[in-house]
Amino acid sequence: MSELTDRINESVSYIRGLYKEQPQVGVVLGSGLGNLATEIAVEKEIEYDSIPHFPLATVRGHSGRLVFGQLGGKKIVAMSGRFHYYEGYSAAEVAYPIRVMKQLGISTLLISNAAGGVRIDKVVPGTQEKIRGFKVGDLMIINDHISLATINPLLGPNDEELGPRFPDMSEPYSRELITLAKRIAAENNISVAEGVYFGVTGPTFETRSEYKMIEILGGDVVGMSTVQEVIVANHAGLKVFAMSVITDIGIRDADNTITHDEVLQAAYEAEPKLTLIFRELIAAL
Repeated sequence: MSELTDRINESVSYIRGLYKEQPQVGVVLGSGLGNLATEIAVEKEIEYDSIPHFPLATVRGHSGRLVFGQLGGKKIVAMSGRFHYYEGYSAAEVAYPIRVMKQLGISTLLISNAAGGVRIDKVVPGTQEKIRGFKVGDLMIINDHISLATINPLLGPNDEELGPRFPDMSEPYSRELITLAKRIAAENNISVAEGVYFGVTGPTFETRSEYKMIEILGGDVVGMSTVQEVIVANHAGLKVFAMSVITDIGIRDADNTITHDEVLQAAYEAEPKLTLIFRELIAAL
């Protein structure tokens, strides 16, 4: 048993001392998306700062507690507030809560985030198919990610009890859950796109040249979270679904700048649609 496993067991032991039920689904709520927690029939809330070895959320728009209860007829645990590499945590610390939720019993992880739109209007080469670029408020289901610009949370010695040394990442986001979410969106007349999330460290927003590079490399959106959580979730054998709210546009007019307040406002406005999809997805599991 590794030191990491010992820390996870201590965190889980503390939580189980306060909440005995076993959650089936874990949810990570991103910037400005914390109000999904109000949909939960809350049974217990535990502040991060009381849980042994848990990091603390320091970013505005992120609260700091685990919320246990029922949503969509399922027992869930929601992270109301997440952690980021740019806050000074290691990559492993950023993803530590995913380890804890896995040990608490979840088998499925749902993740939300605020992201910058990189996809632009274009025609698919060799075809007449047109692809529409993103606008603020759009929703995108993540079907893959590019992690080259982030630190891998699995660096260092591997504990085989937690997962394999070389985990497969050919399907980091469950195709089954993506299909289900698209059906739910269609049934509720919610427009959703599908694409690739490009992970960066932050905390700076990208330069105009970086946005162009990300688009050339195949990224549809860019953000400062999610990738490390998803890597650890796959390492742990969890099914993952993730969705981005487009809160700003990266490739944009020269006189347009981005602020954190604008990101939060866009997330708040798009949240009801994301909340509905998450709620119905959990109910359909």
